[in-house]
This record gives sequence, structure tokens and C-alpha cells, in this order.
Amino acid sequence: MWWYQMENQEKIGETFETFKWTIKDFCKLKSKKIYSQNFYIGGHSWRILMYPKGNNVDYLSIYLDAGTLADVETRFSKFKLVLINQVNDKLTQIKETQHTFNARESDWGFTSFIPLADLYIYNKGFIVNDTCISEARISISRPELEKKVDEAAPPVSVQVPAKPIEHADNPLPMDMSAIPIDELVDFRGLGKIEKAFVPLLDEVCAKHPSVIGCQKKRSRRFSEWAFTALGRVLHFLKTKKVRDMDEEACSHLQILWEELETFRFNLTWLEPHVQSALGMKNYMERSAKVKSVKENVAALEMEMKKLKAMVASVEVDLEMARRELVKVEEGFEEIDLDGEVGYGP
Repeated sequence: MWWYQMENQEKIGETFETFKWTIKDFCKLKSKKIYSQNFYIGGHSWRILMYPKGNNVDYLSIYLDAGTLADVETRFSKFKLVLINQVNDKLTQIKETQHTFNARESDWGFTSFIPLADLYIYNKGFIVNDTCISEARISISRPELEKKVDEAAPPVSVQVPAKPIEHADNPLPMDMSAIPIDELVDFRGLGKIEKAFVPLLDEVCAKHPSVIGCQKKRSRRFSEWAFTALGRVLHFLKTKKVRDMDEEACSHLQILWEELETFRFNLTWLEPHVQSALGMKNYMERSAKVKSVKENVAALEMEMKKLKAMVASVEVDLEMARRELVKVEEGFEEIDLDGEVGYGP
């Protein structure tokens, strides 16, 4: 069971917004890696990625994950990753770094955060009642914070999408200011959209006019968020191969899809494709099983051919031995070897 909460921490010159992740039944976890729930800080979607038994090292490994980013998208962040000591606050482990997240490096952090030997010793205080607590503290500049507060209250006439439970602390799913201006283009007068998404959006809008129609009465900012969310899902489906759909990719797509659903598009035409893509993980697992069994069958067939060749060779040797036996037995009379040799009457 996982539990989380959001809080702000301010220091002179900067503000850190904090996501707290409480992981229960920690020692019973069987997965090699686990993700926190999706959360929003600074207008961006984040998750904590953790390897409870280490990422191929004898240390707890913790990273900040930015999810699936478009090829043209970059996101700079200064952040801290924290492992709470529940017995002594002074022993809480805090590591700070900064990184420009992109499509190739969408997670960043510390492979060797704390030795597993220190983590799993019961009296060290990092695991209490089989519960471990980790935090991500992400820096937000004062202008960003003020902008976020101002934009979080749209005009009364604007219809704001219902917020999913895990997004309740931040209603802003996108921050277009984080994208270079030369990578944004006007999309049908509805707002500035990432250039890479526009051809995909044009294609679906031509096939499904309701996609445009349902957004015409929205505010420009709302439409930018909505079509960016749609563009991200379309870009994911367009660029991913079947072989890419492992557990992590399916998890990313699920997050993108949940974000898109908040904008109240009619998505009945897209949902089957998304669900099919999410089901590719099961297909890939079954495909791997089929491949393994096929390889086993091929190996056994090869072994069978070798054995048949050996049997054929033995049959030839057997026939030759029988013919030789006929020759040597000619004129040969068997006697009782246990009988007496004797010396006559």
C-alpha cells in the first residue's frame, strides 16, 4: 500500500514543493522496481522511481522520473531525493542534484543512495513497521510559483476539467512555457502546440471533427493543454513499436491516457487503440513464451535427428554383425561346456 501527500518548503531564494511517498509492506515487495503515484509540481508530471533491492548494486536506488517526453521536449529541474529516518530526523538521508530531462534521459537520481545493509537493519529507522518513506523535493522559482497561483483560478466562464484524485494538489497538467518558443506553432487558432504534434492532430481532426468542435468554446489556455495532452498520446502511439511495450512503457501510456481523459474529449475512437497498446505487455509476455517453446521444440527436433542418425548407423552395424555370425557358425557344433571331458569307456 502506498500513501502520499504534498507540501511546500521555502528557503531563502527558492521554494521546494514536496511530494511524500509512504510505502507500506516494503519488505514484502517482489518487484525489482516500483513507481510512486503520478504527481504534479511546477506544472509538470513526475513520479519517484525506486529499486528496493538496488539497481544492480547493493544500494537502494532512487530516481525522479519525468514520464514519457516527446523527442523535442526538454525539462530542467533542480531537486532533492529524500529517505526519511522515522526514528531520528537528523539521520534522514537527503541528496540533491539537477538535470535536464529529455526523451532519452527521462529519469535521474542516485543509483547508490544508501547501502542496503543500512536500509534493512530494523533499528536503523529507515523501515519502521515495514513502512518506508521517501520524498521528492522539487525547486520552484518565485515567478513560477506566482504564475502557478494566478493561473490556478481560471475565469468563471471557463470549464475546468475534473481533477483525478492523484492530481488534486495541482490542477495544471501542462506548462507550455517550459517548451522552446520555436518548437511551438499555432494549431487552428486554438493555441500554441508542440510542432511535432501538429501533423498528428491534423490527421485525427480531419477524421473526427468533434475533436475540434468540443474545444471551440474553451479558453485558449485550456485548449493548449487539451491538445497537448492529446498530442502526447498520439505521438506515443505513433512512435512506439510493439517490442517497446514493456511494463514501463505501458505505465507511461496509462498516465498519458488518464491525463487526456480529464479534458472531456469524445475519445471513443481512440480508446480501443490505447487499450490495445496497453494489452501489448501481455502479448509480449506470451510472445516471449511462444518463442521460448519454439526454440525448445527446434532443439528437440535437432536432437531427434541426431538420435535417428545414430539408430540408422547402429542398424547397419547390427546387420553386418548378423551376417558375420552366420559365416562363423557354419559347421560349428555347440557342446555342453559344463560336461566332463572324460577319458573313454
